[in-house]
Amino acid sequence: MEIDIYADVVCPWCWIGRRRLEQALASYDGKVIVRHRPFQLDPSPVTEPVPLLDALAAKFGGPERAQQMAAQVTEVGASVGLDLHFERAIAANTFDAHRLINWAGERGRADETVNALHRAHFSDGVDIGSRDALSAVAAGVGLDGDEARRFLDSDEGVAELTAELAAARQLGVTSVPTFVLAGKYAVSGAQEPATLLAALAEVDRRESTGD
Repeated sequence: MEIDIYADVVCPWCWIGRRRLEQALASYDGKVIVRHRPFQLDPSPVTEPVPLLDALAAKFGGPERAQQMAAQVTEVGASVGLDLHFERAIAANTFDAHRLINWAGERGRADETVNALHRAHFSDGVDIGSRDALSAVAAGVGLDGDEARRFLDSDEGVAELTAELAAARQLGVTSVPTFVLAGKYAVSGAQEPATLLAALAEVDRRESTGD
């Protein structure tokens, strides 16, 4: 089964959702192809590094609300083995990060790169809007960091990624993570592994019976 994951690497629920999908797939007998599909929660440029909690406070009603949201997500992340530190995270535009994922995917390292970017952003406080940082992430998953930097400094992949982001909007993706199973069944949100496993089973049933 093909599974397309529409996600952004600065979305904590996307990281949680990917981990829950991994847990679901551990109990799934079918063959799967998982593909990352880009989505930007906020395409606005980030002209200088800003602590994520400050950005969340400005967007969601103040520091107290931002702290509450961060604490809730951190607890959920810990329940699936993810170590989130919102107090370290830096707000970033993710266009180049998605370009890097596509570039890494051509070299068989998309999944590792997505996870490394989530970890860099949420655990390590890395500014993933920085091309130096993105090059280091590439090197950390076994790719050539200098080659990655040359790619990011070029116009390669820009038109393709712009088209992919537009395609996601045209498909009606408005929130992430969104999982599209077998090209036509959408599951939204960081669902529990049991829910995802049930969805996989239902899609298998429908595809086999033609419902």
